[in-house]
Amino acid sequence: MRLRFLCILLAFWAGQTWAGAQQYEPLAASVQAALHAAVSDQASPEPRFDTIEEKIDWLAEMSQRLEKRMPDRRARHEFLRAVHYEARRAGLDPQLVLGLIQVESGFRKHAVSSVGARGYMQVMPFWVKLIGKPDHNLFHLRSNLRFGCTILRHYLDIEKGDLFRALGRYNGSLGRPEYPDMVRASWEKQWAWAPRQLAAR
Repeated sequence: MRLRFLCILLAFWAGQTWAGAQQYEPLAASVQAALHAAVSDQASPEPRFDTIEEKIDWLAEMSQRLEKRMPDRRARHEFLRAVHYEARRAGLDPQLVLGLIQVESGFRKHAVSSVGARGYMQVMPFWVKLIGKPDHNLFHLRSNLRFGCTILRHYLDIEKGDLFRALGRYNGSLGRPEYPDMVRASWEKQWAWAPRQLAAR
């Protein structure tokens, strides 16, 4: 019953955003340096899969699910490749990141929240000053995903892997269930995926 209610909520919010407001928290110098290094690396954004078949299947399936929200095929594929790469680079499930983006910005690249969070993953600008460089643009696809995934990973580490609390920190709603429940429902109902060999078991 609760899952059904969450799905109704997701449908209601489909055209809106649940934009986050990460809270500024002082960082230890070592943590700040590690996060700066994480967002500054310019490695190739080509996603890695176990097999070429898995790559083709994932891109085709996710592209089909995203088509109504991103009609341009080329832009959609570029977006999905970047999501997969940045999520895996940060040790996150790419489908979780897609669920978070759906809730945060509705897949709108230039979304801006009432508190100033920007882009697909609704990253607060203070993060650029804290761990980035002056030329980092939070409306740039890779920059936004790089910051968003790095920040969520940071919160997961702080919370010792507790996704509920990490998502609460990401949204600035720590301790309240609405946002973490919506992201989880979006992830599980809209974006869940498994390679064919695992799905067939």
